[in-house]
Amino acid sequence: MDDAVFIGGPEKRAIVIEDYDPAWAARFQQVQASLREALGPRARRIEHFGSTAVPGLAAKGIIDVLVAVEDADDEADYGPALEAHGYAIRVRQPGHRMYRTPEDDVHVHVFTDASDAARTRLLFRDWLRHDAGDRRLYEDTKRELARQEWDATNDYSSAKGAVVAEIMGRAQRWAATRAPRAGSVTPGPSSTTVPAASWPARNGGRGPPG
Repeated sequence: MDDAVFIGGPEKRAIVIEDYDPAWAARFQQVQASLREALGPRARRIEHFGSTAVPGLAAKGIIDVLVAVEDADDEADYGPALEAHGYAIRVRQPGHRMYRTPEDDVHVHVFTDASDAARTRLLFRDWLRHDAGDRRLYEDTKRELARQEWDATNDYSSAKGAVVAEIMGRAQRWAATRAPRAGSVTPGPSSTTVPAASWPARNGGRGPPG
């Protein structure tokens, strides 16, 4: 996240990794409905991603949501609507914004639709759902890092980088064998997609949360 601007500066918060909780999926459904109401057709896709979207994977318990819009850098198009529904901006970087609830229990990541950054996050989720070995590796890594002291929460996220890159290499090889490719998710209980015919005409990120 070298190019990211953190609104409010670095934060130090306790990193607590919780066992997987099926209630996370239900919480996402509530958030999804709120975002549909807030954004309407501006949200081309709403996906549950990050660790809380992977059954069986321990996580920090923060619901990460990916919202695909026409242009994530056009913050004026969607930002006021999110703020009116209680979300405050935390991160700005090219092609990506992150908003969160006051309780910091939901993070809404806005990406440009069909961008590599968005596809990468969905692929990482899909692969962890698929592969028990990498799911275990990722959980073990998070639990080990959570036992350490960090000056800022984002330092914990950055420390996962080497393992994330290793896992992503396998995920990308897996994706290359699939049609349609991973990251182009068939809509299901963790996603909602506006029919392509109704989308506006035009279509641009960093390590996974959790």
